Amino acid sequence: MWTMKSAALVAIALWFMMLMYLSTQMFGLQSRVTHEDGKLITQLGEAISSLKKMKKQNEELWSIIEAEQKNYSLFSLLATASNLSDVDDAAQWRKRSLQKLTDTIQHKIYEIQNPTDCSKARTLICNLDKECGFGCQMHHVAYCFVTAFGTRRMMVLNNNGIHWRYSQKGWTGAFLPITSCTFEDTVGSTIPSVFSIDSTARIVSLGIVDGLPNKPQFLPLSFPSSISDQLIKLHSNPPVFFISQFIWYLMRSNENLKSELDSATRSIPFSKGPVVGLQVRRTDKVGTEADFHSIDEYIQWTEIWFKVQERKQGRNITRRVYIATDDPSVIPETRQKYPNYEVYGDTKIANTAQLRNRYSDTSLYGVVTDIRLLSQCDYLVCTFSSQVCRMGFELMQVLQGDAGEKFHSLDDLYYYGGQYAHEQVAIENHEPENQNEIELQVGDTVGVAGNHWDGYSKGNNRRTGKTGLYPSYKSLTCGLPNLYGIAAGFFAELNDYEH
Repeated sequence: MWTMKSAALVAIALWFMMLMYLSTQMFGLQSRVTHEDGKLITQLGEAISSLKKMKKQNEELWSIIEAEQKNYSLFSLLATASNLSDVDDAAQWRKRSLQKLTDTIQHKIYEIQNPTDCSKARTLICNLDKECGFGCQMHHVAYCFVTAFGTRRMMVLNNNGIHWRYSQKGWTGAFLPITSCTFEDTVGSTIPSVFSIDSTARIVSLGIVDGLPNKPQFLPLSFPSSISDQLIKLHSNPPVFFISQFIWYLMRSNENLKSELDSATRSIPFSKGPVVGLQVRRTDKVGTEADFHSIDEYIQWTEIWFKVQERKQGRNITRRVYIATDDPSVIPETRQKYPNYEVYGDTKIANTAQLRNRYSDTSLYGVVTDIRLLSQCDYLVCTFSSQVCRMGFELMQVLQGDAGEKFHSLDDLYYYGGQYAHEQVAIENHEPENQNEIELQVGDTVGVAGNHWDGYSKGNNRRTGKTGLYPSYKSLTCGLPNLYGIAAGFFAELNDYEH
């Protein structure tokens, strides 16, 4: 990779060689001027051609130098902006405040999930039989969980989660029980009613989110009004922080899994410096739901992050990455292509993630290990079309505090299956510069169709009804709580949170 210093030295060397070459040619011309006129003209033409070629090469080198200079300035600006958030230990204050909020939410969840009398508890039954991958199933259970919480019900898994395609031992083959109540003690012979928001039945059963005729207002990307003021101040993506609380509770490890996770964590030198997590998806859905992305794309954005951190910290930083993948060839490929990187990853986990091996206890432990290790990384580069990537990002929010901007997705924006429309608020006016762009006025609500990751997003301006491109920096996802469909009273359990 070119640096400003190396490019400048090469440019000077080329100019020196060019001058020496031209001097030699010109002196040779003078000595033979009367004898070989035709040959001299040819040599003169070749010399001029060489001069033009070297001039072009020099211009290319200077363009490299200018690009490096611009990048250096950009990285320095990003580092300075990042440092501003740490003034007066503001980052640590936010982290401590978010941890207090996490403790409060986790305590409220625990209280609801462990009633004094299981036979009288209002209960929502969640089925583990959704036909999809691990990440999809976990997000399905989390949707059941937040629905139960929002309607002040305890959630239980159908038949205690014994029949789960990912483990012969059922849910508790990897995780702690969701509740102290058994399915038998809670439901017994009661025939559950179909879930509805205003159902008075003690036992209700919830189907998949895709089949709900009327979605409750508290589904993602909502978060409770009782903590909205604090969350908006403390976190860059409140909806992710809130739904992540339920995924965190669900993924509390049993002793066997905890031992495996502790061992895996010790194998990566998190304490020695920053580690970037790469989640490289290669098998299922590539070519259908997701495009193929080379490891070079991942490293490109990883390198940018490291350069910004070097400007921020004022020192050289060892490049370390953790790779979670379903393709065993990715890890050795990265080591071969990027020898200046310390590459961590487990090819055995990648092998168990292959479609033919996916539904086993070994594979379950492997994917949970990947997700947990990704959540401990300082930054993520992945594809948000992958549920595993999004789960790593979600757990980061509970583990690290405000990690809402510690990612780069190579494809989608963050989303939650079955969520309400992803909306943003315009914070700057925008006049369209061509027919593909739309107008924005401050305060406009924009339904986001996607981020093109080239400085522009595509969306629909709710005020004008027009769909098109607009500069991404002129809008914010988080700003007004009512954008998230917050329904006062649904989350009354958190009203006693002390600010």
